[in-house]
Amino acid sequence: MPSNGGVGGATLGSGLFGHAALGVGRSGAADIRSHTLANRLLGNPSGAATLEVTLGGLCVRARGPVTVAVTGAEAPVRVDGRSVAINTVLHLPDHAELTLGTPSRGLRSYLAVRGGLDVPPVLGSRSTDVLAGLGPALVEPGDVLPVGPAPADFPHLDHAPVAPVGADQVELRIRFGPRQDWFTEQAHRTLLTGAYEVTSRSDRVGARLAGPVLERSREGELPSEGMVPGSLQVPPDGEPVLFLADHPVTGGYPVIAVVCSADLPEAAQARPGTRIRFVQWK
Repeated sequence: MPSNGGVGGATLGSGLFGHAALGVGRSGAADIRSHTLANRLLGNPSGAATLEVTLGGLCVRARGPVTVAVTGAEAPVRVDGRSVAINTVLHLPDHAELTLGTPSRGLRSYLAVRGGLDVPPVLGSRSTDVLAGLGPALVEPGDVLPVGPAPADFPHLDHAPVAPVGADQVELRIRFGPRQDWFTEQAHRTLLTGAYEVTSRSDRVGARLAGPVLERSREGELPSEGMVPGSLQVPPDGEPVLFLADHPVTGGYPVIAVVCSADLPEAAQARPGTRIRFVQWK
């Protein structure tokens, strides 16, 4: 399946596992829920590589007949100029052109092909880590993306009735720690009562948030320590950064709290301008 211009994306499988000790993060789909749904619609293994597209703008052409699905942010999808639905199974004939417009809500869409994108794996994964520069290269206009062999079985459904992703305001559950003691009690209250906004400086590494400053209770810096997806790291300016799929494996700024892993798909779909509120997970 060759790309035909426009904005491409990253090829993403289930991620890299077991290499954190070597300084290699997990990476993988930012919205793992939408990635997995696209593969389930086609009967692929959940870890089959898909194409993650940010804010639409993708145009691809089938080389031979292929079966695909688009999930995630609700970008307008067209096949040879005809509107089609997301979260459905789409059969593309040879030379058919599929385009994704700009989504009305949400940030990231996922294009899956029956058989998975068969790009060469790196360290056992087909995921592109934009921070480390590992994995398959980002898709460029004119690239041809090979497709793997189709699974033996096909699911007995042709669409998935799921709720739309993305919203103007998102509520994320957190647990304080591991370095909540580096912040004042007022900072703890501020995190739970204030509203933050996703800024345009956000990417797959992390969502940079603008909002109430979180005041520290002590000076100095920590030695570097391990980071996990969902970490709310607070640099000296006091505005938190929410780590996403391609986050660094270590960091020296204190982490006041960590977002529940089940809420990370919502965080990954929060586009610039989205308001985020944090609630304590009990």
